[in-house]
Amino acid sequence: MSPTRWHLPGPNDRASNRRSGDDALREPPRGDGRLLFPNVHGERLSVHGVQYLLSKHATSAARECPSLLGKRVTVHLLRHTMALDLLQAGVDLAVIALWLGHESVETTQIYLEATLAMKEQALAKTSPLKGIPGRYRASDQLLNFLNNV
Repeated sequence: MSPTRWHLPGPNDRASNRRSGDDALREPPRGDGRLLFPNVHGERLSVHGVQYLLSKHATSAARECPSLLGKRVTVHLLRHTMALDLLQAGVDLAVIALWLGHESVETTQIYLEATLAMKEQALAKTSPLKGIPGRYRASDQLLNFLNNV
């Protein structure tokens, strides 16, 4: 069964070929309605289908956000990013493990590494015994030395 192709009516379309209103924008029915993201045949998306769609949209996004050029965007990267975003939002690790479909929280810890923002938040909750709170700023001399190492 070949998929139905839809298009928005243009000024050169004959009246008999035009669809009106919502019908022109409605997606053709695919599958039995139980799949959230069916492929063009109404079946479950394959791993390759998901990666194809992700690559297609990452390429499109790179036109608007040039910093994406040359970066490898994968499903795993999206899972990892989502897990970190949930963690930073204060979601319990057990809930994140369930969301990711992991059997145990220990498996989830592989995905979760502390980000710089999380480390800064943790440090902000502490104060030095006899010092001025703030972020360390290296001198130009130290930065030059490190750049030449």
